[in-house]
Amino acid sequence: MAAAEDEVVLLSAWYSMFGMRVRIALEEKEVKYEYKEEDLANQSSLLLQLNPIHRKIPVLVHNGKPICESVIIVEYIDQIWKDKAPLLPSDPYDRAEARFWADFVHHKVYVPSIKIWTSKGDEQEVGKKNFIEGLKQLEEFLGNKEYFGGERFGFVDVSLITFYCWFYTYEKFGNFEIEAVCPKLIAWVKRCLQRESVSKTLPDGRKLYEVILESMKIADQK
Repeated sequence: MAAAEDEVVLLSAWYSMFGMRVRIALEEKEVKYEYKEEDLANQSSLLLQLNPIHRKIPVLVHNGKPICESVIIVEYIDQIWKDKAPLLPSDPYDRAEARFWADFVHHKVYVPSIKIWTSKGDEQEVGKKNFIEGLKQLEEFLGNKEYFGGERFGFVDVSLITFYCWFYTYEKFGNFEIEAVCPKLIAWVKRCLQRESVSKTLPDGRKLYEVILESMKIADQK
């Protein structure tokens, strides 16, 4: 159980959609925490100590104990700070369904999205096709609901909404418009952005795109 004197630290990077998941969950629960920005090109000794297996962000440190992997961290947050804004449903079936769709986001949205901005030609087109297909399946699951879990912002919403700040990058590299193919999903995005936990966490998509372009230019010069 959480206590008033709990020490909570988050290691992440400002552009990480996975770290943003954790920040949104903490904001929804109104948990006070210390944020430590990580440079993944020069990983800190603290990160390597806390996550020696995967050596990646995010890492949540709760009273000295590290928890890794964003979906696992969000579920942990939901269990520890259970008195405020539940993210996972109480019904076992609904809970399993939410976990399924959070896993779907990783494999059917994140994985193909990488090819959109890191590859060209046929490989990029395959990535774009699979990415759009994944979004359309999520849009079908969303249906006419306000959020993926119904009327309440929850686990699947947290899992997906952080990708929104990357949409502009995907669109620029892939030469397509997400709203044109998934208008209901963008309407859902706009509802999520009305939540302070989301609006204060997600960076500007255009700024993110410019940073990515600059980092790619530097990489090409090396």
